[in-house]
Amino acid sequence: MPIGEAVLDVFPQPGLLIGDRLVTASTGGEYEHEYPATGKPTFQVPLAGPADIDAAVQAARAALPEWRSWTVDRRRDVMLRFAALVREHEPMIASLSVFENGTPARQAQTFVPTIADAFTYNAGWADKVGGDVIATWPVAALDYTLIEPYGVVGIIIPWNGPAPSLGMTMAPALAAGNTVVLKPSRAAPFSPIVIGHLLLEAGFPPGVANIIPGGPEAGDALIRHPGVDKIHFMGSSSVAKEVLAAALTNLTPVSLELGGKSANIIFADAHLDAAAELAVSAIVMMSGQACLIGTRVLVEDRVYDDVVERCKAKVEQIPIGDPALASTHMGPLISLGACERVLGFVERAKANGEGRLITGGYRMEGDLADGYFIAPTIFADVDNGSDLAQREIFGPLISMQRFSTEAEALSIANDHRYGLAAYVQTNDLKRAHRMAAALEAGSVWINGFPGVPGSIPFGGTKQSGYGRLGGLAGIQEFSRPKNIWTAL
Repeated sequence: MPIGEAVLDVFPQPGLLIGDRLVTASTGGEYEHEYPATGKPTFQVPLAGPADIDAAVQAARAALPEWRSWTVDRRRDVMLRFAALVREHEPMIASLSVFENGTPARQAQTFVPTIADAFTYNAGWADKVGGDVIATWPVAALDYTLIEPYGVVGIIIPWNGPAPSLGMTMAPALAAGNTVVLKPSRAAPFSPIVIGHLLLEAGFPPGVANIIPGGPEAGDALIRHPGVDKIHFMGSSSVAKEVLAAALTNLTPVSLELGGKSANIIFADAHLDAAAELAVSAIVMMSGQACLIGTRVLVEDRVYDDVVERCKAKVEQIPIGDPALASTHMGPLISLGACERVLGFVERAKANGEGRLITGGYRMEGDLADGYFIAPTIFADVDNGSDLAQREIFGPLISMQRFSTEAEALSIANDHRYGLAAYVQTNDLKRAHRMAAALEAGSVWINGFPGVPGSIPFGGTKQSGYGRLGGLAGIQEFSRPKNIWTAL
């Protein structure tokens, strides 16, 4: 069977899920999806236009009174039923994830359970979040707060991880009592539609969750719609500026989870083989198409050459190929344009002397020539002011830099406009905590990367955005207090 075709047996009909209707005759035109592993067209995907956005927002607003009237235990239980359905359908959702953006099956199988985990975790908050009784002066009164949802929340998620992104955003928004209009990327619309059907099957009222794949026009219409009470955007910092400009139309509040260029700091006392493995994971994970990976590898001078060689050896052993195969560790990029962008960074770096190319830096040939595969790439001795160090490349490329002291490592790491994540690898406990406190990042991982469980507050600083997903902070992101003052 040709690469990736097994998924066609479970493929959903493309469309927009508005209320409980699958709309296939949309007003935003169509998008020709390509399977990244072959470059071949697959389906014509109907896209949302302004009229479809309006219908979805109206459906969400019509469903809001019923959803808000549900007791918190009822809301909790329907979220738990949905989580159970996701677990039942994990193989299908994982297969769709492979097909829509080329995520290797071994990675997709670990991403899909995060949806169920996010809904299970946030279901636990649905019946626990309450207001406060507050002291007053100079007049005695009964003052308390109610924690209320915003109302209709518009959520825009990217193509690189639609399933986990959906869980991270929709679970807290729904647990807080909001209804949702979610716009997945036109490049990866399939798993979100299936998840939307499972929400209905679990018992969510029609209109509580609407799934409307679309392009920039649809996103702009959603952000500007007067019926939307809050926007959460996941994507690039450049597009985020357009999101904020559009949100000014109605002064709609916005939270942002944006890109990153995270520093991975390796000290000489670290477990060097494990450190090299974590460094190379920034290439392997989704072919480097992830916002929080440590693509800037900073290595203490006295072990620098050793770590570079370890990384090179590991990179050249990465199994690359058909993402549908369990043996594949690294798959393709999302598109031909993505390949051209990454190779442009490589060619400019070589021409400008921005670093020393250690391995990779070319488009793969042979059986992979028709797909969007870039050989895993390492540049060493990278200048911190160069594009390799300062720009988010979003591909299978890491840059490696030397440092001599803790202070120098911290200076290099923080000399950046992004601040989503950082990694510290050392066996010195005091140094690990000093670095974690001083790094300008929303999340710091020490000696490993276990992922982003639903219990932790995840988000960025600087141009990596603001707002948090996960933990109690995630519920608070999608709710607001109302103050009640009663004279005594």
